[in-house]
Amino acid sequence: MRQGIALLIQKQVRGTFSGVAFSRDPVNPMNNCVIIETLPGDANQIVSGKTTPEQYQVEVYENLENDAIKIRSLEQTESRNVSDFIIEKVAILARYIETIYHGIPQDIEWSYDGETLWILQTRTITNLQPIWTRKIAAEVIPGVISPLTWSINKPLTCGVWSDIFSLVLKDKAKDLNFDETARLHFQQAYFNATLLGQIFQRMGLPPESLEFLTRGSKMTKPSLVSTISNIPGLLRLVKREWTLEDDFSKDYQKSFQPLLKKLADQQIQELSAQELLDNISAILSSLKSATYYSILAPLSLAIRQALLKVSPEQLDNSVTPEIAALRALEKLADETTLFIKADNIDDLFSLLKSSNEGKEIIQKFNLIIEKYGYLSDVATDISVPCWQDDTTMVKNLFTQLIINSNNSKHKVTKNKKTWQVKQVQKRLNLKGKVTEVYSQLLAMLRWNFLAIAEELVNKKILDQPQDIFQLTYSEIDAIVQGKYQQNLSQIQQKVKKRKEEFTINKSLKNIPYVLYGNITKIPENSRKSLAKQSGKIQGIGASCGEVEGYIKICHNLQQIAEINNNTILVIPYTDSGWGPLIANAGGIIAEVGGALSHGAIIAREYGIPAVMNINHATEIFQEGQRVKIDGQQGIIELLED
Repeated sequence: MRQGIALLIQKQVRGTFSGVAFSRDPVNPMNNCVIIETLPGDANQIVSGKTTPEQYQVEVYENLENDAIKIRSLEQTESRNVSDFIIEKVAILARYIETIYHGIPQDIEWSYDGETLWILQTRTITNLQPIWTRKIAAEVIPGVISPLTWSINKPLTCGVWSDIFSLVLKDKAKDLNFDETARLHFQQAYFNATLLGQIFQRMGLPPESLEFLTRGSKMTKPSLVSTISNIPGLLRLVKREWTLEDDFSKDYQKSFQPLLKKLADQQIQELSAQELLDNISAILSSLKSATYYSILAPLSLAIRQALLKVSPEQLDNSVTPEIAALRALEKLADETTLFIKADNIDDLFSLLKSSNEGKEIIQKFNLIIEKYGYLSDVATDISVPCWQDDTTMVKNLFTQLIINSNNSKHKVTKNKKTWQVKQVQKRLNLKGKVTEVYSQLLAMLRWNFLAIAEELVNKKILDQPQDIFQLTYSEIDAIVQGKYQQNLSQIQQKVKKRKEEFTINKSLKNIPYVLYGNITKIPENSRKSLAKQSGKIQGIGASCGEVEGYIKICHNLQQIAEINNNTILVIPYTDSGWGPLIANAGGIIAEVGGALSHGAIIAREYGIPAVMNINHATEIFQEGQRVKIDGQQGIIELLED
């Protein structure tokens, strides 16, 4: 029987310069450079290992409007034969080939014949996997994360994603380890983009889903064949999406509402440690369901919004906690400005206490705190104080609203609602209610753990209540059950060591948004030079409009400074509690987020231009720097003073 074979005929390239290029540094994955080795002549000199090549590190600034290149030759390169022109072409091509391979780092052999740059072969750099991304994680649970927070969030998040993926994939998911979906690096949350890429491909989604995770790029439509083969699993997911509102309503009536009411009615200080642990167990049980809705509700909203072609500007966000709380404070600020003016928090609340009208304002303010006291900088991080825990920051925000009352933003008027808008609006309302329940449960969880902490402080097990966040849930449970009775010094040593690690990790700068392989090296604490260059920086446009102003960097709600229409507020992330701060700014720049993030919703509601997804924004911009932002195109232009 005759059989055919494929015969490859390849032209022999006579290189004037040849070499290898690594699209990412295989020795130091923290070094975000293209590594190039080259010599005059053919490529076999390099790969033979008999000659020392010229070595270069090339920085490629991909989020500038036009890619910028910075070439640096390594110390062992004594003389240079190859021109910057060739090095630049190789570096840009290396990153382009990496893009073709869906963001997976590549080891590339190349040769330049005097006219054409030839790619001889390319292969995956095996030690730079898995790929870890905090592009999404930094918005879901940003910043340095305490052991207690992670011991609760990881099993909840990984468990719910496992349930969702298993619903679609069934037997195809049996060999996947969903516990590896998320991990901490430098005590910051990262998602396993390599694992998620495998899952997406098995679900019939396009392979560039991995690039979407690591770089925020758009995904193409899946092929018809892959869609048909995954119809049974996708139909199961569609059914869940279709009944999502009814399912949540039932769970709210049967589970969420009764539990929240029971917890609210308790005198938490009077409960024993064991009773508090029982509360925590009940909250965690409800949180598993709430986490399911907190994942599916935004996905459902995004899918319906895309299918029905409804823009974010057409939607009414007044039911979301961040907008509702902001409106309540604004209304009270308007009442207050009718009879009082103040320049700072001390003056304001001292003046309010001196009159009957002022005392009524304070009572109304306290009612707002009672209603929205569960809001915080980061709802998903129970170590972060809520509004109810620290009213000073809310008083500061309230004072800012009064000071800026003459320059208050006009709410954007929504056009008449079409049937498409009404359908999407229902999902937005659902997302708002889910966020409210989810945030309230997490706040209750925080307050119950802090009540246990008070008891442990009284027993001299902990030095201060905040130390409880340096323990895991299982460790706290073991302490309450008396399992550490003979060795309490071990717990105290753990807390001390973890507090030191937490402080070190909190001080780190330039934490990469994408990591390759299993990272152990600490990132260099050098400031990025990107914003010192003249030019434009590209992000994601989240709220239309253009504005010029001066940079004001704010890392959290405890750092509130004076903000006005000339302020371009640069923040690491946004959560429901940031609303009153954002509403006072002239423009918003955020390190993470997109069109559906809390900051974008508030910005659109008040017509404030906003650009999201600017990596390391709080580090690369300088206080007082003059910029212009285009909230539609997602462009930030650096201006001369």
